Amino acid sequence: MTGIRTAFRTLAATAATLLAVTVAAPVAGASPEPKAPREFVSLRSVDPTIIQEMRYTTPHNFMGTPVDGYRQPVCILTRPAARALHEAQTRLLRQGYSLKVYDCYRPQRAVDHFVRWAKDLDDQAMKGEFYPLVDKTRLFEDGYIAEKSGHSRGSTVDLTLVRLPALPTRPYLPGEALTPCYAPQSERFPDNSVDMGTGYDCFDTLSHTDDPRIQGVQRANRQLLKQTLVGLGFVNLAEEWWHFTFKPELFPDTYFDFPVATRSVAGH
Repeated sequence: MTGIRTAFRTLAATAATLLAVTVAAPVAGASPEPKAPREFVSLRSVDPTIIQEMRYTTPHNFMGTPVDGYRQPVCILTRPAARALHEAQTRLLRQGYSLKVYDCYRPQRAVDHFVRWAKDLDDQAMKGEFYPLVDKTRLFEDGYIAEKSGHSRGSTVDLTLVRLPALPTRPYLPGEALTPCYAPQSERFPDNSVDMGTGYDCFDTLSHTDDPRIQGVQRANRQLLKQTLVGLGFVNLAEEWWHFTFKPELFPDTYFDFPVATRSVAGH
């Protein structure tokens, strides 16, 4: 019995020591996710009629995989940019069109993901659709990929026009045959947008908004989008017909990294 009592006392002392260490040691845990400043809102809370097809939450993008930081398919923007899009939508609805957004605020971690992908020259799974004529070694030099993006400041949006009534767009199936983004609209991946001459995120000079090779209905569609948005304070990036930044930006020098999720702007 004496041996048993001694063993219990030893176990009790050891347990007490371990408990003391556990209590005294700092509790390790993940840092809380950053949240958006109150100047950011969900676009849907400002205008629920604008169509959202958030490509970077899906594998249908130039990397072929969902992008870091895109937790939910929601468009987040600074409040002035969202309000300006609401005004644009109001004008376009009268003409039988709707805006459709592909990307809005983009966290810095997503940009970092783009950079890692661009440096991996072996990963060219989506080349056939998004950059058929561009050597991946030139993505930085040609300006298709950069280490910072205006999207991370919250006032930049990628978007297009959809003729109403909007038709559904089928989901992309990973591994399906790819068609060049500059192919005729009837051959490209089906998108319910109007014909802009290229698909979204097409790494090609044909994506330049005023490229002279784009004529007829395609040019008219680009100009309708551009003129509507420019008239409300947006500035188009000349190299991308889909890319617009609302000016003046609330955060011209800040690159945010909160995730794309409803919780980031909850209560705003």
